[in-house]
Amino acid sequence: MRRTAIALITAALLSLTACGTSEPATSDDTSNAAAQPVSLTDARNKKLDLKAPAKKVVALEWNAVESLISLGVMPVGVADVKGYTNWVTAEKLDSSVKDVGTRGESSVDAIVALNPDLVVTTTDESASTIGQLEKAAPVLVLRGADAAKPIPQMKTNLDLIGQAIGKQEQAKQLTTDFGKAVAEGKKKIADAGKAGTGFTMSDGWKQGSTISIRMYTSGSLLGAVAAELGLKNGWTGAGDKVYGMAQTDLEGLTKLPNGAFLYIANKNDGGDVFGEDLAGNAIWKNLPFVKAGNVHRLPDGIWMFGGPKSTEQFIDAAVQAVTS
Repeated sequence: MRRTAIALITAALLSLTACGTSEPATSDDTSNAAAQPVSLTDARNKKLDLKAPAKKVVALEWNAVESLISLGVMPVGVADVKGYTNWVTAEKLDSSVKDVGTRGESSVDAIVALNPDLVVTTTDESASTIGQLEKAAPVLVLRGADAAKPIPQMKTNLDLIGQAIGKQEQAKQLTTDFGKAVAEGKKKIADAGKAGTGFTMSDGWKQGSTISIRMYTSGSLLGAVAAELGLKNGWTGAGDKVYGMAQTDLEGLTKLPNGAFLYIANKNDGGDVFGEDLAGNAIWKNLPFVKAGNVHRLPDGIWMFGGPKSTEQFIDAAVQAVTS
């Protein structure tokens, strides 16, 4: 926080100088702080010791990539740069970032060649790959998600990354900003008389002639955020224990109550099965929310499993959908 200079009487100035609170940190002090060792415990309950906050970081999952950039550290390497660019618009990658393979099948050689101070991955990564990486650099393993506590898990991951790169205060600020965004979104929905509005949320894809549909349960990150906004999820079935996603098909949608139907699609990856492939389907056209014109495609590039910035994008889009 910036402070304006204040003229002080001599006695007060001497007093403050004596207790050491009036002197700003010098560049040497800042350098020393930046060079301090870092010790933290990751999702494996494994202690990670770094000689100093990491600066050259490789990230193998997109939520970690997003959080790193939000905290002011551009990763040197990312798994599936093209995919990240298509799906995550909350934080942009520099053109200098190297692609190190795909998520779940990263190239150990490509990562090692970047000589990183730290590799950030999740519990979705294979133990064998993590073991190989640890021979070359410290590895911070985050829990990808937790359907029992999706929002706290997002915050925990952000905090761990903040510790590892010496950006704890920035991480706290991001968390505070996220809380404000939730509160503001909830107020907008309440002010519009839409508190308690029913919704369901989905994404889908087509393989051959088969359309697969995923539902966002209350255990998904975005499902949990929607609940915080004061919305009521019409999908009551359970999802997986990690990401809170449930599998269904077109017939499964006939069991949904009326309400806003929100969905994620991507013009650069998979297209729009709801707006295009199902547009002429008789079952789809007779669903209550379709007949009522209450179907809302959210903007492309809102990453469903991201950090605070992606989640804030969802808040804006969800509020717009249910209040329009």
